[in-house]
Amino acid sequence: MTQTAAKPAPKDWILGIHAYVPGKAATDDGRPLIKLSANENPLGTGAAARAALVAATADLATYPDPGAAKLREAIGAAHGLDPARIIYGTGSDELLHIAASAYAGPGDEVLFVRYGFSVYDIAARRVGATPVEAPDADYATDVDALLAAVTEKTKVVFLANPNNPTGTMTSREEIARLHAGLRPDILFVLDQAYAEYLDADEDDGGLELARTASNVFVTRTFSKIYGLAAERIGWGYASADVIDILHRIRAPFNVTTAGQAAAIAAIADTDWVDASRAHNAQWREWLAGEVASLSNHGLRAVPSKTNFLLILFNGTLTAEAAMKGLWDEGYATRWLPGQGLPNGLRITIGTEEQTRAVAAKLRAMAETA
Repeated sequence: MTQTAAKPAPKDWILGIHAYVPGKAATDDGRPLIKLSANENPLGTGAAARAALVAATADLATYPDPGAAKLREAIGAAHGLDPARIIYGTGSDELLHIAASAYAGPGDEVLFVRYGFSVYDIAARRVGATPVEAPDADYATDVDALLAAVTEKTKVVFLANPNNPTGTMTSREEIARLHAGLRPDILFVLDQAYAEYLDADEDDGGLELARTASNVFVTRTFSKIYGLAAERIGWGYASADVIDILHRIRAPFNVTTAGQAAAIAAIADTDWVDASRAHNAQWREWLAGEVASLSNHGLRAVPSKTNFLLILFNGTLTAEAAMKGLWDEGYATRWLPGQGLPNGLRITIGTEEQTRAVAAKLRAMAETA
């Protein structure tokens, strides 16, 4: 009698996950590209953060501080927050995943807006919850649509603000209205990965809301404006009760000694942050203007408050063709068919030279398509 070889069987809901696809750094045939596909800081890492990281690598044999005490204190001081209510993770991605793990599971729903960050769907499915997409409003968050999609099964609502991959911004008033419309037993996760690119008067009030609300969890990252993507450092802020729960399933020793040191130096280096923000604002608006001048060829840039533009191709030139044409010039961008945007190309704001080169290539392709 022949027996079929047994093998471990994954949970059914795991089979429904499409693995996260990172931004390309090379063409399909292996040619290296300048990455404008992952929203990294084109200016690199500030000198203070770099020096702190190097100095902290002197001791590689000892585990990092498991409580990241100095890092939490630095974050708390910078934002006026209680360090005891700050959690840290390997990028904000880990925190998004453990939020779903702690508060949702089979039979529950995790809600987010269409064209939201792709990790939200993965985080929901990973724990057996049902991902639910609410309709957008011209690529931006529609608060009424989100509230209309809430059911008795909704346990977590994810919202990136500013949003990735569209770059759109939801106002302080709309964030407050969304939170007010959610049941208190729903965890509202406000993902602020790009918050440092905002001007002070554009703050959505998320951290302020989390100070008093029992069901708001705000996440941030050092991977973007701080230029520390290689170290994978994120942090979050919520009520003491939520933070206590999240710590129970957070990976131990999850932020390295060098990463903690670099992040502490980076958050204190306000000159670097200000310079990065100013550079980004200048060249984002310049590139948006260049795209607007190609509107008669079907190109449109979605208004952005981030360090990237989502460019829509609705003419003869397609997003896929534009991506491949930019490959030929040595640039990687992010084509988004997997997120329901086959006509969309997300392009990180690079250096002046890179941004001018991208604009020139887009113009050449649009005018000859």
